[in-house]
Amino acid sequence: MRLAKYIAHAGVASRRAAETLIRDGRVTVGGEIVLDPARDVEDGSAVAVDGRLLGGAEQRVIYAVNKPLGVLSTARDPNGRPTVVSLVPHESRRLYPVGRLDADSTGLILLTNDGALAHRLTHPSFHVGKTYRVVVGGGPVGEQALSRLREGVRLQDGMTAPARVRRVRRGVLELTIHEGRNRQVRRMCDAVGHPVEALERIAFGPLELGEIAPGAHRRLSEAEVRRLRELSERPPPAPRERSGGTL
Repeated sequence: MRLAKYIAHAGVASRRAAETLIRDGRVTVGGEIVLDPARDVEDGSAVAVDGRLLGGAEQRVIYAVNKPLGVLSTARDPNGRPTVVSLVPHESRRLYPVGRLDADSTGLILLTNDGALAHRLTHPSFHVGKTYRVVVGGGPVGEQALSRLREGVRLQDGMTAPARVRRVRRGVLELTIHEGRNRQVRRMCDAVGHPVEALERIAFGPLELGEIAPGAHRRLSEAEVRRLRELSERPPPAPRERSGGTL
């Protein structure tokens, strides 16, 4: 394993910050200063930062959090605003959110110290679905609007992938997407004439928000983590053929 990655896995700093620590001469391997972030090390190597010996990779954890309105989906905010990481105050490991929810959206967000898993869960090529319950305006949602959402909607940054969508009741939709564009669900609904009035994420892949209260959290069980890993390790689906080329 590369030295910078080893330090990041030990929970000391991000990989980029670890590279800076190394280049600043603050890291030793076997008592000798190493300046190359790509230096190969193994578990059990005597790696120290500022003289403190590291214990190797920290245990990987994932938390499910019910993000309230106004809370930011970041690890920290320079202006001191509340963040999703601050909702798990007892955890000493360095956590960061898996994807994001806008400040004016609520619901399920995952926090982890496993960067590789976070990347695979959020990259659109792995088709991990996120489901939202959306309160919309613009009157009754007709079949034409639903069909457009299901077929994909052209936005300013291009065509979206098809969404799974159903009417829950008048003015309320459940919509599942696997992409993660900025404010995508809001922009899709706006494009079909039904602006979003409230948006809550209720599921992330196989995980459901369930009974987690706003602002509360729970650590995922080993079985739940295993399901997420299996989901993220599946090969991406092959492109679907259609007339005129592939989708």
